[in-house]
Amino acid sequence: MAIQMDYKKSGVNVQAGDDLVDWLNEEQNETQNQTENILINQKNNEIQKKLKNRVVSGIGGFAALFNAQFDDIKKPLLVSCTDGVGTKVKIASYFNDYSTVGYDLVAMCANDLICTGGRPLFFLDYYASGKLNLTNAKQFLTSVKNACTESQMILIGGETAEMPGVYHENDFDCAGFSVGIVDQEKTWGADKVSDGDMIIGLASSGFHSNGYSLLRKVFENDFDKYREWLMKPTRLYVEAAVELNKKFQIKAACHITGGGIENIPRVLPVHLKAVLKNWIMPECFQYVQQKSGMTSDQMLRTLNCGQGFLFIVRPQDVSEIMIKLSDLGYENSLLGEIKNKIDSNEDSIELCQ
Repeated sequence: MAIQMDYKKSGVNVQAGDDLVDWLNEEQNETQNQTENILINQKNNEIQKKLKNRVVSGIGGFAALFNAQFDDIKKPLLVSCTDGVGTKVKIASYFNDYSTVGYDLVAMCANDLICTGGRPLFFLDYYASGKLNLTNAKQFLTSVKNACTESQMILIGGETAEMPGVYHENDFDCAGFSVGIVDQEKTWGADKVSDGDMIIGLASSGFHSNGYSLLRKVFENDFDKYREWLMKPTRLYVEAAVELNKKFQIKAACHITGGGIENIPRVLPVHLKAVLKNWIMPECFQYVQQKSGMTSDQMLRTLNCGQGFLFIVRPQDVSEIMIKLSDLGYENSLLGEIKNKIDSNEDSIELCQ
């Protein structure tokens, strides 16, 4: 006799997934709840309303449709990027806390996107677990939605997967996909950078979402003691990029992720190098260096070490830009300058002693 089976008995609860979509649709359709009005400033709420009006078809269908016509963009280019949060998911699983990792996910994508000079439009997420826990999934999606609002884009769709046998106990994974837009004539990048340009660094909030395979080793017996360091979400730099773009001629921007300062050559022409000043690493990075025995050079080429994002700008704009960033609430510093290489074999990064 055949064994009676169905999808639910195999470990997949389709109804739980449907309930999550219904909940998210209800959340999206609410005007703006009082808690969000406290947490998110009014300007971003207005941006959300405008973006929502551009959504032709959103959450719940097979695909989403978005009206991307903008009168102020002469030569529109779509900007797309995708990322995850790496093994930081293991930390979230350990604490059974999903309330910030969605914020990390949005930040990792949005911070990459703005390096083009573009502005974010919409975001999609992928969330997979062995068994769908609605409480955990709602925590995750609430943090995604709040981070999207702060990133001046809208959550337009996504996918929730229940995969028993692939993920066990509290294990889960997530991925994010962001789309933005930029005027081809106003893009930032290596072709705009020249000798004499200056580098402004914006402080990170901590480890962000990189290096967690190393960090899990360093903190493996002390997760509870250092929970605040380990769970601190990635800093968002969207407002800084959008506001500076309105007034200043930004040459290039760099999101400091895995590999640390090795990200900088991605926005430099081959004949130029970045000459960086020394800075004092925040306490959490000093602790990692002490525990791991890594040299300062190794640290700088592995983790962000306190610098989460860089702008490459004209020398004459430095003072005004730093004042503007401070007004926006971003701790910043003059981190270095761009210089010509003496020869083609020279490293693209020079660290001052």
